[in-house]
Amino acid sequence: MSFVLTINGQEKEFAQRPGSLSALLSELKINEATVVAEVNGQIVERKDFSTTRFEEGARIELVRFVGGG
Repeated sequence: MSFVLTINGQEKEFAQRPGSLSALLSELKINEATVVAEVNGQIVERKDFSTTRFEEGARIELVRFVGGG
């Protein structure tokens, strides 16, 4: 049985539910320091990434910062 999340508008299946937003970012190979996250319309403060949990079908938006000039 898989666990489905909608990330940036696209459904993504996982073998099991990620334990937290931090775990999800790690699985996606995204550095926490370079992203702003929103779960079901609520912005999550970076200090809360490790304690933020979600149910199947949660809608997650991730905005990454990219340096350059």
